[in-house]
Amino acid sequence: MTSPGKPKVLVCDDEPQILRALRVILRDAGFEAVPAETAEEALDLVAVRPPDAAIIDLVLPDLDGVELCARLREWSEMPIIVLSAVGDEDAKVRALAAGADDYITKPFGPRELVARLEANLRRIGPGPDEAVIVADGLEVDLPRRTVLHDGLEVHLTPTEFDLLRLLARNRGRLMTHRELLVSVWGSGYSDDTQVLRAHIANLRRKIEPSSGPRYIKTDPGVGYRFAA
Repeated sequence: MTSPGKPKVLVCDDEPQILRALRVILRDAGFEAVPAETAEEALDLVAVRPPDAAIIDLVLPDLDGVELCARLREWSEMPIIVLSAVGDEDAKVRALAAGADDYITKPFGPRELVARLEANLRRIGPGPDEAVIVADGLEVDLPRRTVLHDGLEVHLTPTEFDLLRLLARNRGRLMTHRELLVSVWGSGYSDDTQVLRAHIANLRRKIEPSSGPRYIKTDPGVGYRFAA
């Protein structure tokens, strides 16, 4: 839950120019940046004044950013976004598996960073679960388990609906293959990405326009994001 006043965002990066840029970007977007140049400094700051979210670099001078993610996740459910110049797919998977909620590769666009941060904060924000999720012509009625697209009912299988509901309720957040498989099918399917891809393909055929994906975006080799 966000604290009173401006939401506080821990920013951990050992590059002074990146820290300065992030402080300006966050300030202009209505956030208060809490800067740290090392993982140990970040952990000390978090212990004294828990932030509402964290943006951390994957490569730090004293501790791997993935390990910092894991240590923060031991006690906090705050959104964690990893920033890195590393575009390697394995690095993304390691960070997400350690508890990061999102991953942005440098150089990044300020508007995209703020949008991702706000989306992750909304995910953990206060208030009851939405009964109906509306996004860009798509309406997902959770209690009735019905879906309308441009006012017309879309007939989904129970599994397709569960998958869409999970993605839509976590809108803006990158969800890994494993996370989706375990949540929808159970732990026995945690590595069965072919099952997931088949259901995503069926779901897209029913709700996406012919011009290409509007709602469900793919992060190759990592997972999917409800982007509307």
